[in-house]
Amino acid sequence: MKLSIVVALGSLLLVPAAKSFAQDITDPQIAAIVVTANQVDVEAGKLAKSKGSNKEIKAFAEQMITDHTGVNKQAGELVAKLKVKPEENATSKGIKDGGDKNLANLKGLSGAAFDKAYIDHEVAYHQTVLDAVDKVLIPGAKNEELKALLVKVRPAFEAHLAHAKMVQGSLGTM
Repeated sequence: MKLSIVVALGSLLLVPAAKSFAQDITDPQIAAIVVTANQVDVEAGKLAKSKGSNKEIKAFAEQMITDHTGVNKQAGELVAKLKVKPEENATSKGIKDGGDKNLANLKGLSGAAFDKAYIDHEVAYHQTVLDAVDKVLIPGAKNEELKALLVKVRPAFEAHLAHAKMVQGSLGTM
């Protein structure tokens, strides 16, 4: 199931002109995108932790809450150090709107349907975020410390994607 957050993030970040967008994106805009993307996943994780019916879903949700809260803490410390104020932009707004739509969709589900929708979204979301990090955020970052943070947290997004795919696969066998 392709949820609106994937469409919103994908259409805003992975357009054919991604190279020119990466050149035009500013560090404050990148900061807002990173913080918003992490917060969206924290909120979905909180809902899945409380509403999920599968222990693997709940464990994955807990990991998303912990890891993405940690990334936002690091990003917050860096932007404070650099005296950069995250600048809301069309992409960060699209991510937030997509996250809100995803939460609304998930709130209407329960049991196995909730678990499947949540993990399907997490697989698609983490793939889209990885593509955005690689094609837009890292190439577009001007500040070397910001770029270094993006490079540093990228393996966590890869691990999340692999874990989400594993959980997704296991749901079909339960």
